[in-house]
Amino acid sequence: MNIPEKGIVYDLDGTIKEEITLPSIFFTPFRPDLIQRAVIAAITARIQPYGVNKKAGQRTSAESMGVGRGIARVPRIKGSRHHAGSRGAFVPMAVGGRQAHPPKPEKIHVERINKNERRFALRSAIAATANKILVRKRGHSIEMISKFPIILTDEFQLLTKTSETKSVFEKLGIWTDVIRAKSGKKIRSGKGKLRGRKYKKPKGPLIVISEDNGIIKAARNHPGIDIIHVNNLNTESLAPGGHPGRLTIWVKSAIEYLAKQMA
Repeated sequence: MNIPEKGIVYDLDGTIKEEITLPSIFFTPFRPDLIQRAVIAAITARIQPYGVNKKAGQRTSAESMGVGRGIARVPRIKGSRHHAGSRGAFVPMAVGGRQAHPPKPEKIHVERINKNERRFALRSAIAATANKILVRKRGHSIEMISKFPIILTDEFQLLTKTSETKSVFEKLGIWTDVIRAKSGKKIRSGKGKLRGRKYKKPKGPLIVISEDNGIIKAARNHPGIDIIHVNNLNTESLAPGGHPGRLTIWVKSAIEYLAKQMA
């Protein structure tokens, strides 16, 4: 990946403040296969086992009457002088019967990944955020942005108002991607609308901080924007859906943390 050795640190007014040497993690080889595996492992780890009771639909003394009566040989509830007498039971095709192939709680949903592979995937996802080609390929609006990675001074973490963060985004050319995320909100097709997932929302910029002095409150209301502490960085936040190259805003202290902890 074509990434410069020096990174530009911007001030809150969009002017260049200084240049810093990028940590070696930003030059990690691009491995989309490992990134995909790491994201799938994170998603499947959140799946809660579910299934039906093993005795559901089978709590009955129904028996088949056998042949020679001119009726189907399905198990039937015993008796004849009550409403349920001779009614089919137990089998999947009967009302109140068992399921044919029910979901089983012992099914293993988790797709595991080796520790070293997961770590390499995280490093590769971090490096992908500094590649303009990958960021554009992922669908972000970056026409107004010239240099990657995007690094801001630590003063950015002191902002407490949404209007202040909007002003910074406009000066850096990031605001167009926030508008893209806002206009891309769609109503989901299918039954997910009935299950608390009515809308599908595009992912916008990711803000990586080292300390929260008000920035989370200031930026959380912008559509598509996520804020994460550098300690909690994970492959899924850097490559949602397994697609690397998310538009990421770093603060200078977060870059310094990467240089110390992930060298």
